[in-house]
Amino acid sequence: MTPISHKQLCELMETYFEGLHQADSAMLREVFHPQLAYVCATKGDELYLDLETYMSRVDGREPPAKRGEAREEEILEIAFVNDRLARISARMTMMGRDFHDLLTLVRHGAEWRIVAKVFSYVPRKD
Repeated sequence: MTPISHKQLCELMETYFEGLHQADSAMLREVFHPQLAYVCATKGDELYLDLETYMSRVDGREPPAKRGEAREEEILEIAFVNDRLARISARMTMMGRDFHDLLTLVRHGAEWRIVAKVFSYVPRKD
C-alpha cells in the first residue's frame, strides 16, 4: 500500500489509543465502523458486543487517564490485503491488564474504519 495509507492507519491508531485512554466514546466512534464486531477471546471472559453496547461500556468506565495511568501501547503490525482491507496487531496496557488486539479495517467511504476488534488480555505483571 501507499505511504499515505500507512500514515492514515497510524493516525487512526493514535485516535484509537487516546480514545481508550480517555474513555472517550465520541473519539472512538471516529475510528469504529457502525457495524463493529467487538469480541473478547480471553478464556472465561468471552464476550461479543455491537458498537452501541461497547460505547455504553466505555461511557461507564473511569478513564485510565483520570486514574493517572500512563499510556503504554505499541502497533506490532500493519498489513494491507488491498486498498479496502487491512489488519492491525497492537498491544496496550490499561486497567491492570495487558491487551493484545487484532483489528480488521475496511474502507468506509473515504476513510478507514475498524470493523472488527478481537482481543485477549492477561492481568498485568508488575
